Amino acid sequence: MGQKLDNIKDLLSFHEGRVKHAYQDHRGFWTIGVGHLIDKRPGGGLSDPQIDALLEDDIKHHTERLEANLPWVKKLDPVRRAVLQDMTFNMGITNVLGFKNTLAAIKDGEMMKAAAGMLQSKWAAQVGPRALRLATMMKTGEWPDKPQ
Repeated sequence: MGQKLDNIKDLLSFHEGRVKHAYQDHRGFWTIGVGHLIDKRPGGGLSDPQIDALLEDDIKHHTERLEANLPWVKKLDPVRRAVLQDMTFNMGITNVLGFKNTLAAIKDGEMMKAAAGMLQSKWAAQVGPRALRLATMMKTGEWPDKPQ
């Protein structure tokens, strides 16, 4: 005899399936996870606690990859460490590791040089104000003001 479905999580997972990416359900509405409706047309979406949980998990995931590849990042001040976390979140560790001269400058404490390298990249042209904000943070070691 097989294993019993003995709780609501098991029952719903069995009926709905567990899908790790967005998909369209039988009605054509976007869904994710265990039948979680995210399509806004019928009123779906994520709650703030769900968004926060996803963000925390994503930050942890990307920070682990960043620190596994560049252990010296752990010694940076929180602002400059956040710059590299943000860049890793945005473009992935493989692309961040392509910033060889910028990373060397950060490691050597040459933050003006690092900021200039950030702004001279193709990434900066793609993300515009984000790159300017992060380069300023790299130069100053200060958190930016919240946008209005």
